[in-house]
Amino acid sequence: MIATVPVELTDAALSAEVRAGLKQVEQQLTEATRTEEALLAEASTHLLEAGGKRFRATLVLLAGQFGNPADERVVRAATAIELTHLATLYHDDVMDEALIRRGHPSANSRWTNTIAILTGDFLFARASQILASLGADAVGIQADTFTRLVSGQVAETIGPRPGQDPLEHYLKVVTEKTASLVATAGRFGAMFSDAPADVVNRIEPACEAIGVAWQLSDDILDVASDTAESGKTPGTDLREGVRSLPVLYALRSSRPSDSRLRELLDSADLTDPALHAEALGLLRDHPAMDQARADLRRWAGVAREQIAGLPDVPAREAFAGMCGYVVARTG
Repeated sequence: MIATVPVELTDAALSAEVRAGLKQVEQQLTEATRTEEALLAEASTHLLEAGGKRFRATLVLLAGQFGNPADERVVRAATAIELTHLATLYHDDVMDEALIRRGHPSANSRWTNTIAILTGDFLFARASQILASLGADAVGIQADTFTRLVSGQVAETIGPRPGQDPLEHYLKVVTEKTASLVATAGRFGAMFSDAPADVVNRIEPACEAIGVAWQLSDDILDVASDTAESGKTPGTDLREGVRSLPVLYALRSSRPSDSRLRELLDSADLTDPALHAEALGLLRDHPAMDQARADLRRWAGVAREQIAGLPDVPAREAFAGMCGYVVARTG
């Protein structure tokens, strides 16, 4: 696979450095997925070869620009972050019973749930091996991150507590399940390039806000895009009963004209293709989509506020551009 940068970098030197770093990440990802067990080797490279934007790895490399970007620990940290993310995708697809990932059959649909789960475990183990080589601090930070990630996944699975505001619950899930790893990507890049402490302390919350915005944009794309754009089956969240941000806003609507959509979202079995298509069509045209996009822009703005306080180097502009990219990808 050819490494790509998921945002336009206007500084030529920075673009070249990040692309070179991503190329090294790809090489290390390939090395990390090698194993003598043929089926495990095939399954573990399945999503790797399917592509992906390497969004989190790019954040590590960009954050490394605020210190010494040539420190070889930065690329290793980016590889570990990407392996961790890939592992979660295998497990997510099992839980979601997903059929498509990155425009290809998901591992669980191509093989079995068991193979997909074990492959995810294998990738987590490979990430841990790399982190162990980076020192005890790296292992501890990743352990804390993984604790938050799993906690967020469990919270999503069981739903809001009695009396808990569904939107509050949703943001907690997003922050822990998705944004925690994105925040750690920024922290690792700054930390392993020996950037100043104040830079580390700004990049981590900036990346967490970017992570929240990224998940919001995913929620919007799940409703608004087609398979060719997102690489996933449209309306996966609807089919699985996941109350994403647009759904939560639609359920809050008191307009009489929304009664059919609320009925579908509240009680219907949306695994039925006809009902699923009806709900998806109604949701696409609902003001809830504009409300979700407004929240997306707000979280991107939170990230920009932190980024504005970073040293004035080309990477700062790139981080600001990343915020714009996360918003623009939803159209």
